[in-house]
Amino acid sequence: MSRHASLSRDPADLIAGTWIPLPGDAVASRNPAHPDRIVWQGSPVPGHVDAAVGAARSALPAWAAAPFEHRASVLRRYSDLCAARAEQIAHLISDETGKVLWETRSEAASLPARVDSTLYLAPTAANGLARVTDYSIQLSDTRVGRCMFRPHGVMAIIAPFNFPAYLPNGQYVPALLMGNTIVLKPSDKTPGVGQLLAELMHEALEAEGAPAGVFNLVQGAADVSSALIRHDDIDGILFTGSWTVGRKILEANLDRPGRLIALEMGGNNPAVVMPGADLKQAAVEIVRCAFNTTGQRCTSTRRAIIHEAVADRLIPLIGKCASTLVFGDPRADHPVFAGPMISRQARQAVLDAQASFARHGGRILMQGSEISGREGWFLTPSIIEVDRFTRDDAGDCGCDTEVFGPLLRVGVVRDLDEAIEQANATRYGLTSAIFTADPAEAERFCGASRAGCINVNTGTAGATPRLPIGGLGLSGNHRPGGSFTLDCCAYPVAQQLESSPSLFIAEGMTFDQHW
Repeated sequence: MSRHASLSRDPADLIAGTWIPLPGDAVASRNPAHPDRIVWQGSPVPGHVDAAVGAARSALPAWAAAPFEHRASVLRRYSDLCAARAEQIAHLISDETGKVLWETRSEAASLPARVDSTLYLAPTAANGLARVTDYSIQLSDTRVGRCMFRPHGVMAIIAPFNFPAYLPNGQYVPALLMGNTIVLKPSDKTPGVGQLLAELMHEALEAEGAPAGVFNLVQGAADVSSALIRHDDIDGILFTGSWTVGRKILEANLDRPGRLIALEMGGNNPAVVMPGADLKQAAVEIVRCAFNTTGQRCTSTRRAIIHEAVADRLIPLIGKCASTLVFGDPRADHPVFAGPMISRQARQAVLDAQASFARHGGRILMQGSEISGREGWFLTPSIIEVDRFTRDDAGDCGCDTEVFGPLLRVGVVRDLDEAIEQANATRYGLTSAIFTADPAEAERFCGASRAGCINVNTGTAGATPRLPIGGLGLSGNHRPGGSFTLDCCAYPVAQQLESSPSLFIAEGMTFDQHW
């Protein structure tokens, strides 16, 4: 078996507090910058899904009944462990995803920060806990109404590769706080990071005397995910990934309307630039958000929609800025903007999209290409100008396709009305942005843009856990993450409590006291 230096044990699943080794090589994650280096290697066991779900189910009553402060203490201890091992976490993320260290250090730092924001109790609208805290109201002189919040139960978390620590952490921290138990299934591209998260959480749970089985880990590829999302004994699914996989999750659960399904999926995100915008700011933000993480963010800017009055100046400025970006080894001594893509297949998909757009009328302003003489899945930025964007996915150069990589398409519009129409020419609806000096333009755009995250004079990529994170259409199902993950992790129960023996005898009803 292969084990990264950041991990405490060989590849394994975690079930009911016990680590179960996974010898073999059926799944192997490789360093995208150095594909000959194996980061994690093992052979997952689909049958472990039943055991993991059973363990989570067995631990649920005691964990849900535990005092809130006990659950919070587990998370605080986990937060301290994450902070103490931040550099190891950052190095493992970098080695397994190919992301540069300055970015993975930020991701590692986000883990304890997410605990802080989840436990945030200040009396402001940003206090997510306030929305899921029990409350009472007086309904009459003798009757009280109560609302209680209860955990859904066993929550399955299907995690992505691009933020393998930040995104699942942002789901299981609120879920555990509300009394749910967890089965985590990491991406098969980043199993090592998933195991490290499980090691840290397991240590925290054991130290605080929590029941075995509160947090479980099952590794694997699509077969394991399929078994988990179809399992009869889970109560909720928290998923981050593509629309195609999200659709399969919905299809698999058509006969389970009571199961919570929270989908956070992709985006074909637009950035609009109006004549009064600061062009330096617009260019830097568009380039940063189109190409950071090598374009492998759901929130990456995919489409720049530029007013004709500034297009002749801004489009070359975007190209010039993009041409200066340094793509290189994530552990290089010199400054590096971004590393390789996650795999050879992912890189080829971007090159294929670039070729398709060009065949269908797109004008290549900057051609993305492999970096010759360098091992790894490196790819330089691509910028393609199109005449119009459309909501269909027929394959034309302006079609509604999410290209998950460093490819930016640019279109020119006559006015704000056309800019809004073009921004909304997508079935996705995750993020959008407008660059303008006119508050009225910003207000109009924010009111008309169909997206879950709408920014003004800042780019589409980047989010804060103090606000909701989620989208519309093919981007999500109205269950955003971020500060609203807490809302997905508990359901309200209404009660009416009558304290007097008074009776209401309805018309047509008889009750004889002698009975």
